[in-house]
Amino acid sequence: MFNKLQFNQSLLKTLLLCLALFAFPQLSFASGDVHLLDLTSHWVGYVSLVLFVLAYVLVILEEKIHLRKSKPVMIAAGVIWAMIAAIYAGQADTAYHHTVEVMIRHNLLEYAELFLFLLAAMTYINTMGERGIFDALRSWLVNKGFSLRAIFWLTGLLAFFISPIADNLTTALLMATVAMAVGGTNHKFVALACINIVVAANAGGAFSPFGDITTLMVWQKGVVAFEQFFALFAPSVVNWLVPAIIMSFYVSNDLPQSSTEKASLKPGAFVVVFLFIITITMAVCAHNFLHIPPVIGMMTGLGLLKVYGYVIKMRDKRMMEKLAYEGETTLTIEGIEDHKHPFNIFQQLERAEWDTLMFFYGIILCVGGLGTIGYLAVGSQLMYGDLGATNANIIVGLLSAIIDNIPVMFAVLSMFPAMDHGQWLLVTLTAGVGGSLLSIGSAAGVAVMGQARGIYTFMEHLKWIWAIALGYAASIWMHLWLNADLFDNIPVVN
Repeated sequence: MFNKLQFNQSLLKTLLLCLALFAFPQLSFASGDVHLLDLTSHWVGYVSLVLFVLAYVLVILEEKIHLRKSKPVMIAAGVIWAMIAAIYAGQADTAYHHTVEVMIRHNLLEYAELFLFLLAAMTYINTMGERGIFDALRSWLVNKGFSLRAIFWLTGLLAFFISPIADNLTTALLMATVAMAVGGTNHKFVALACINIVVAANAGGAFSPFGDITTLMVWQKGVVAFEQFFALFAPSVVNWLVPAIIMSFYVSNDLPQSSTEKASLKPGAFVVVFLFIITITMAVCAHNFLHIPPVIGMMTGLGLLKVYGYVIKMRDKRMMEKLAYEGETTLTIEGIEDHKHPFNIFQQLERAEWDTLMFFYGIILCVGGLGTIGYLAVGSQLMYGDLGATNANIIVGLLSAIIDNIPVMFAVLSMFPAMDHGQWLLVTLTAGVGGSLLSIGSAAGVAVMGQARGIYTFMEHLKWIWAIALGYAASIWMHLWLNADLFDNIPVVN
């Protein structure tokens, strides 16, 4: 009996292993070395660069041509990888044949984590909006007599101090929604407030290990210890305050548009907020203590929200049945959407900004393709070899605004140049806040563009690049001066 049971267990394990290798064939060779070709001077490399640039031009022109930003980058990503795959498949050495598959799956894994994290955050934000949280907050701000300028500072301040805990992306989405609710039809204020929020969220995320994906990468690599990140607090403050002070002069002291309707919270609103806080806490603890991706905490929290959504739905159904039993012909139940249907959590899931989510897919795959070609490694080598660490790290921040800070930082960590703690903190700072220079330079900016579509745009953000650049330069100067003792020219050994 024991032997038979043992045999069945062994057979089951074997079948599961075969199934895993069939469904995920990369497992069978992922442990081997990945063989890469240098295609930087090949026609595939040149064509890929042209495609990437053309796709980004279409992204920039989205407001003018009304072509959603996800479409060109998704097509470019597919074409780039198809060309790379064709070259690798034509190699006589079979060791190259699986390289493209491994690299694509690696990029898809990065995207999957970002996608699920964003999906959970967006669903929470949509649910809080549906429950009246942001309308109530708008009503509170108006009733308190805060001017638009005061609200401009409040949203920026909250974004700066929440992002180190919640991460810059989630924080920017949350505060941008508040700014839109308060600003109403005052598009000039909403645009300025969104720019301020994106800059503040990126700056706040730069001095925390889990405030931005790039800081997570640096922390996981082990080049900067947890407590050392807080040396970037003062430079991060300067990075936000300089453009915020300049832009605040262009925000009026007028009161927000008054509303004749008094906003009220729907049942369960505060429970949703509490669950959101719990979800953020789980995401932070998942990485900090359990050493697993933060997205696990976010998706667990999304599961909690869906369960609570079921509780709200059943409550609404009971109230609707009670009214029907009593002969009521018109539903006036507070908390039922459109006064017709019970709450449905999947409607909030459907309202996620799918164009933004698909845009991230295109960008990550495009840049991953360019990295496989060899352009990212070559660029990093040229900068650190010819320009020196300080100049190179400053350029990293500028590049993160154009390309994306994640692949740029990944390239730097892959090269692992010999730098001291001061330089590693500098590149962490510049990669984190450099994306604020352009609206497409950070996940926070791209997400807010989707949230405030047609109001906070690439061109609106570009108008204030000079002020943001002053903050960028001032934050670098502050770090070089305040943390001068960290620049001891002693390389960090991994």
